[in-house]
Amino acid sequence: MSLPSTVDVAIIGAGAAGLGAAHALKISGLSAIVLEARDRVGGRAHTIQAAPDVVFDVGCGWLHSANRNSFVGIAAQLGFEVNKDLPPWRERAYGKAFPQADRDEYMQALDEFYDRLEEAARGDKDGPADRYLAPGNRWNPMIDAISTYVNGCELDQLSILDFDAYEDTNLNWRVRRGYGALVAAYGALVPVALNCEARLIDHSGPRVRIETSRGTLDAGKVIVTVPTNLIADEAIRFSPALPNKVDAARGLPLGLADKVTLALDHPDDMPKEGNLRGATMRTEMGTYHIRPFGQPCIEGFFGGRFAQALEDAGDGAIAAHSIDEIVALIGNDFRRRLKPLKESRWSHDPFARGSYSHALPGHADKRAVLAAPVDGRLFFAGEATSPNFFSTAHGARDSGERAAKEVVAASQRK
Repeated sequence: MSLPSTVDVAIIGAGAAGLGAAHALKISGLSAIVLEARDRVGGRAHTIQAAPDVVFDVGCGWLHSANRNSFVGIAAQLGFEVNKDLPPWRERAYGKAFPQADRDEYMQALDEFYDRLEEAARGDKDGPADRYLAPGNRWNPMIDAISTYVNGCELDQLSILDFDAYEDTNLNWRVRRGYGALVAAYGALVPVALNCEARLIDHSGPRVRIETSRGTLDAGKVIVTVPTNLIADEAIRFSPALPNKVDAARGLPLGLADKVTLALDHPDDMPKEGNLRGATMRTEMGTYHIRPFGQPCIEGFFGGRFAQALEDAGDGAIAAHSIDEIVALIGNDFRRRLKPLKESRWSHDPFARGSYSHALPGHADKRAVLAAPVDGRLFFAGEATSPNFFSTAHGARDSGERAAKEVVAASQRK
């Protein structure tokens, strides 16, 4: 759509947070527009047709804490089927690479680690999560690997107070047509200007002036929903500067969780919704989801520093490593049955620069700092501002709704 010269509320970013804000403003009587740098809506939620018979969520794929996830109701309203099958993370192990006795021992070590983290967080003193690994436990590297999938970072970068604040109801569902497709359909119902990168938010005058790649507009109020790494890197600038926001964003960096999908030839001899993982005594490992939704593919997951190293190795490196690792677990004859389809490279995405936020040790309080309005005119949303559902699409969406309510309340006070 065309860019207006003036608007009551400008929303920066058409990810789940920006779309949530736009929806919440619909009945406010305030004019609003979402400015999106990409050529699509959804942000870090993005579904593609990776092959004629493979739908792939390049970004978020699970409706976490599904009984409290606002996108579950939105899916019902928009006619998207929600799949409630158990995820393959703990059960449905495939192959002999991770024997049952080892799996049981590993799961016990993981659960005991989580218990120690929870106990430590009760003391209200922050620190890095790796401090609570059992010294010398052989499963520590794999526990660290799990953190890279869950948190996007290794345990030495993870605040125990922040980790403990996350409210996980352990109910995880999926959207059959793709979580990204659901978010895109949700975004189709609000006004969005695509290919419109916001570069400067000048709040020095009576109205806020926003410089974008498509021109300048002024707004009474602005809701900023961009990922923390863009604020931390000052890819989007504020005038006057907002050092507290930049500092908060730097304490809430986006970790990295990447995914790959591989076409699987002759899939019928492989289990649907299986899990493949080796008893690997190192953090640099992938974990694999065999035939999600029964599709002829295998999805791989990588996180943290290892995902960064694979991204930095170039396009195709994640897929190549995945095939090598799967073949090492199943057998060399399997190589001819796998073909790369698509991989994510979120740290190299200029408008994301990572996957989702975690608080560095000592910075768990920065979520509230980042979320706080400035001057009754600048408001902040995004998964990193969610106190209890950070790192999720629904946490982002709900934060956008919260910021929109703050905008309406501030408008009514004048």
